[in-house]
Amino acid sequence: MADTKQLLVPDLGEFEDVEIIEVLVSPGDSVALEDPLVTIETDKASMDVPAETAGRIVSVDVSVGDKVSTGSLVATVVAAEGSTEVPIEPVEQTQKMSQAEIVVARDASPGDATHSAQLVVIGSGPGGYTAAFRAADIGLDVILIERWPVLGGVCLNVGCIPSKALLHAAKVIDDAAAMAEHGVTFAKPTIDSEKLREWKNSVVGKLTGGLATMAKQRKVRVITAVAKFESSHRLILDNSETIDFEKCIIAAGSEPMMLPGLPDDPRIVDSTGALELTPIPKRMLVVGGGIIGLEMACVYAALGTAVSVVELTDSLMPGTDKDLLRPFTKIVKSRYEAILLSTKVTGMRATVPGIEVSFEGDKAPASGVYDRVLVAIGRRANGGMLDAGNAGVAVDERGIIEVDKQMCTNVPHIFAIGDLAGGPMLAHKASHEAKVAAEVAAGEKSYFDARSIPSVAYTDPEVAWVGLTEIEAKAQGVDYEKAQFPWAASGRALSLGRSEGFTKLLFDKKTARVLGGAVVGPGAGDLVAEIGLAIEMGADASDIGLTVHPHPTLSETIAFAAEAFEGTLTDLYIPKKR
Repeated sequence: MADTKQLLVPDLGEFEDVEIIEVLVSPGDSVALEDPLVTIETDKASMDVPAETAGRIVSVDVSVGDKVSTGSLVATVVAAEGSTEVPIEPVEQTQKMSQAEIVVARDASPGDATHSAQLVVIGSGPGGYTAAFRAADIGLDVILIERWPVLGGVCLNVGCIPSKALLHAAKVIDDAAAMAEHGVTFAKPTIDSEKLREWKNSVVGKLTGGLATMAKQRKVRVITAVAKFESSHRLILDNSETIDFEKCIIAAGSEPMMLPGLPDDPRIVDSTGALELTPIPKRMLVVGGGIIGLEMACVYAALGTAVSVVELTDSLMPGTDKDLLRPFTKIVKSRYEAILLSTKVTGMRATVPGIEVSFEGDKAPASGVYDRVLVAIGRRANGGMLDAGNAGVAVDERGIIEVDKQMCTNVPHIFAIGDLAGGPMLAHKASHEAKVAAEVAAGEKSYFDARSIPSVAYTDPEVAWVGLTEIEAKAQGVDYEKAQFPWAASGRALSLGRSEGFTKLLFDKKTARVLGGAVVGPGAGDLVAEIGLAIEMGADASDIGLTVHPHPTLSETIAFAAEAFEGTLTDLYIPKKR
């Protein structure tokens, strides 16, 4: 006899009689675990109700406009063979401890281990320190392990923060040069690389020092060491100490990937070495046309280096919508010595004049000699460096640890977040995952269920996107409509001398809800957050267009794009489509 299951509305907290605004399945449909069934909308947000069991829909018991509450029947499903229900409240994860139990656990005998804690966090990047601090705020006894002498991980020390400091310096140089066209001429800048490096390091120092202070304030114990799993409840450190734990959050990040067979030469660097500016080269090759490589290319080009970029695929920022790259490419082509697409680096040889690099490609030179070569071909997750198998944690060949929406690994009391948990390797993703992991570890009900995660290239011009891209929409067969507002029609952009950019939004043709969007131009990374919020809130074109934006600003280009979709735009003439 077929095993039927009732699919119910999960715990909605304080909300009751919530309206169903969209039914996403029909009788006869097959659904997988966590596939969306219906969309409900409160006065604060809209959210999808997921399937807790995989199988075939027998009946849909709600309609658009119905009111539902926690436990309301949504649909009935014939469970697929071998399917399992999604654990809404696993005892291991959601049984909340009382304050008395927390105190008892803290005071418990540590046994034969050097240290013990309720929660151990491995890695102190944006994911790690956020997890440790959130868990401590809830009331857990926390140890934070960091292999470097300072907190902050890659992002604060040799990634996001120092690179953005240098990109700001590059922007000042480029902006000053651009003003010559408008009658304001500055002398050619004199670059003191030592002083510039000291300023960059001071920015990093302020942030990492602040983390150390906050760890002390929260009574988070920080241990400087490299940790590996000895068992499912014990870590062994490279100083021979051991830590027993009840729960663990792995936040060990990723490492730059390097091409195989490269000569051992200090003139060949990864993204960390490129931040040192020692010395500023006359001629530089960036291997890899992704975001990291292009950001550093912007820095060095502004500092006076003749920069070339080589990319194996046929496009810079592979996977990015082509229209976003056109204004970017038009500007950087005039600033770089060469951009070599569809070109493979076949070898490198260290010589006295420089690093001799050989190429393979239809339009590529046979070889070139460079004072510095930056290899920026991507990053590899560190999941395979922790002996996680000793704890029973599954790690794939890429160093990725698979997790569920509560950031749990296949071992229920061990969590993974950030770069090694799969998905985009972005600090802001890691910090949101961190709070979920910390809360679940403390027994709270929490899930990582972001509808969109923004991506930003902090180049000049900046390129940012969030939600569905056109490439993804076409691949998925989504019926969408694009609305775009060119910055050539923006008073603010014209006053900045930066009319090359644009703002675009993707809408669902039937509902007019925002599916995705992108911005190209100065400050794109800041502007794209509004589009992300619109996606999370289930906003439609009128929600954005009727929101009063300040004028003149670049932010109003988002409203103008929404108005272009609706046919109400007056700041530009666009023939009506409907």
